Amino acid sequence: MNFSVKRQRLEMQGFSALDDQAISELDLWLRFTPAVCATLVAVGTMLGSVPLLIALGATALFGAVFPRHPFDLLYNYGLRYITGTRVLPPNPAPRRFACAFATVWLALTAWVFAAGAITAGRVLGAMFVAVALVTVLTDFCIPSFLFQLVGRRSMARQPGVQS
Repeated sequence: MNFSVKRQRLEMQGFSALDDQAISELDLWLRFTPAVCATLVAVGTMLGSVPLLIALGATALFGAVFPRHPFDLLYNYGLRYITGTRVLPPNPAPRRFACAFATVWLALTAWVFAAGAITAGRVLGAMFVAVALVTVLTDFCIPSFLFQLVGRRSMARQPGVQS
């Protein structure tokens, strides 16, 4: 992937303060949390595990409310010492919005499974995994894109603000 595209996609997620060296070093690790989430949601979906999906929703809620997702903490306080890389920066608003989006999606998926609608639960879970994998594979975060899109539209509606 072109480096300027990578930068643009990370900036869309709110990581605008990263210099080129930080992007080169952290790009893979900024995908760590979405990769772990996608993997665990895939497992939860295949098993139809309401408790696992609820637990993942709780970690997503933590990531929406606080500057770092629990899986970011796993990297920052463990994995980075093995890899010899720097600390992940705090998650900016677009990335926290993505976590909030994930919280709602996972709650809905867990509720659908709990209600016995297994096929619908599997569809919702598979869709969640697909959206997360887009971020993992391309750095393009669909919820962050929606956050930016809504932000631009709301700014354009304010009197005296030009976009």
